[in-house]
Amino acid sequence: MTEHIVYSPRLTGARTELTQVADERQALAETVDYYRRTFELKCAGLTPAQLSERSVSPSTLSLHGLVRHLAAVERWWFQLQFAGEDVPNLYHSDDDPDLEFTELDGDVEEAFALWHNECERSREIVAAASSLDATGTRRSTGTPFTLRWLMLRTVGEYARHCGQADLIRERIDGATGE
Repeated sequence: MTEHIVYSPRLTGARTELTQVADERQALAETVDYYRRTFELKCAGLTPAQLSERSVSPSTLSLHGLVRHLAAVERWWFQLQFAGEDVPNLYHSDDDPDLEFTELDGDVEEAFALWHNECERSREIVAAASSLDATGTRRSTGTPFTLRWLMLRTVGEYARHCGQADLIRERIDGATGE
């Protein structure tokens, strides 16, 4: 029996080009959102089984795992590290550091809903920050970092995972794209 349910992105509009004349904060926020949208578009039109398909053995990498990973990254860096909020880690286990990829329990729609919520909370934290020079503290080292650094790091995180998503998607159905 073939699955006919496919994931449809919940974007409020098409991915838009970045503003070419913007201040630093706007440029960083738009770039992070551009990559968030890019990742989501790479997942569009696939069934839950396809989204959960592993890339290449023995790797546990999948689009479903990546969306879980990105939800955890958003929470870890923006809520826990930068804002110092007391919320639990997502998909965390000391016994299995790759839990977001190895235990694909729950459905794909739930994973995307959680990721959307984490992205929205990250946007709220960025909007509430006094400036890009506002600081958070890495819990493991006590080292401070700026919101500017965090947003640049987030761009790199998404860019890397969008590249991985390209390869996974191409393997699933041959689709490629920007």
